[in-house]
Amino acid sequence: MSVILETTKGDLTVDLFIKERPKTCMNFLKLCKMKQYNFNRFHHVERNFLCQTGDPTETGRGGESIFGLLYGQQANYYEAEQVPVLKHTKPGLLSMVNVGDNMLGSQFFITLGDNLDFLDKEHCVFGEVVEGHDALLNINEAICDENHVPYQDIRITHTVILDDPFPDPPGLVIPIHSPEPTKEMLDSGRIAADEDINDMEGKTAEEIEELIAEKEAKARATILEMVGDLPSVDAAPPENVLFVCKLNPVTTDDDLMIIFSRFGKIVNCEIIRDRQTMNSLQYAFIEFDNPKSCEDAYFKMDNVLIDDRRIHVDFSQSVSRLQWKGKGRGVEFVGGKAFDPNKEDYKMKDQPKMEQSKRMSSDDYAKKHAFQQRQRDFQPRDQYRGSREHREDRDRRDPREQQTGRNDFDNRERRGEHDRREERYNRDYLEERPYRDHREERYNRDHRHQPDRRDKRDHRERRRSTDRSHRQEDVSAQKRIRRSNSPKKSHRTRSK
Repeated sequence: MSVILETTKGDLTVDLFIKERPKTCMNFLKLCKMKQYNFNRFHHVERNFLCQTGDPTETGRGGESIFGLLYGQQANYYEAEQVPVLKHTKPGLLSMVNVGDNMLGSQFFITLGDNLDFLDKEHCVFGEVVEGHDALLNINEAICDENHVPYQDIRITHTVILDDPFPDPPGLVIPIHSPEPTKEMLDSGRIAADEDINDMEGKTAEEIEELIAEKEAKARATILEMVGDLPSVDAAPPENVLFVCKLNPVTTDDDLMIIFSRFGKIVNCEIIRDRQTMNSLQYAFIEFDNPKSCEDAYFKMDNVLIDDRRIHVDFSQSVSRLQWKGKGRGVEFVGGKAFDPNKEDYKMKDQPKMEQSKRMSSDDYAKKHAFQQRQRDFQPRDQYRGSREHREDRDRRDPREQQTGRNDFDNRERRGEHDRREERYNRDYLEERPYRDHREERYNRDHRHQPDRRDKRDHRERRRSTDRSHRQEDVSAQKRIRRSNSPKKSHRTRSK
């Protein structure tokens, strides 16, 4: 048998368990027929648990059964049916509220979660929502106060009985029209059910944009917390740390320290480098001792030219130094002395000391690669810039020299790469030197008693040249002998 509950969040179609709970279903159907549930508010809503209604007083302590309407106050409640056992196993199940001593009245609730087994022995399941689960989800998403009372009223506006197999008890008078809501129902102190809630009303365009951006940021923070990238939704980055990017690879930590120190005391300034090659990743974190200095540097240093590069400055959004201490215990700042998201020093506590010693600090890196840093010659301004002699000298300068000056940066990079290759070659050469000396010693030992091959080759060539000259002399002698022995022809014979 079915009943339609029309609510301010949508319609719910309910199938009743007539065979398993005949007395409870008869009580529910007759109360619907008497319009007792009209304008009743869902006075208790817990997300993913249940939503409760059926109390005209909206306190959770009122509501009488159909027998109390017929036979008086002594019959306000009736005993619940316990056989067969029906369990709260899924969302959308209707169950009567046990007011004590296994007695039931008019209040009921609808489950909003799965496997609520602890409710089985106390409350009586008598129906199931078969249509209108979207409305049930809307009720589940209602915003409530600390007492689980929705800020905006959610009410049953009307009930429609599709089929009633139970005969009406004697003395039951069915009203023709729905009763009008009382003044107490309308003056609940909450947002009316039909009132349109508009958060943007009365606000300027800038305030609306800020509100939308805040909601989007909160949604992104919730997603990051779910995937484990944020310790908590309320975790916020420090307000005294600047993020600087688009740096020149030749810019050093000391350069940034000198440039940004005019805005206030700098606690830490470090350029982030690659762990393997220790090359600059062209961004840095600068930590001031107070947020005011950080804010001044943000407004003054954005898009400033440093080492032929226009940098970008923004407030840091990194929370890598925040570690979640547990639910309800907040977060704490952890990490090493330097603000370096790549290092994560707090994860090195349980590692052996040998592994920590293998890591190179920023100071050691600066000492080892000092030759790669660009050398600067700071001179007073009046000696080389701004004077007439300097401008005339600059005009007379050869354009090829100017072109050479522009290519200084590329030449410095090439020289640095050449120095690194030469250093790697020298290291490999020194490592292989013992093996090379050993091979030469073994070769000399094997060929110590053998004659020199070069001497043999020279002797063979001299012998071949001597034999060749003798053969040529014999051939020329034979030709002379052959010419002398040949008969000479007379002049007369030749003339004929």
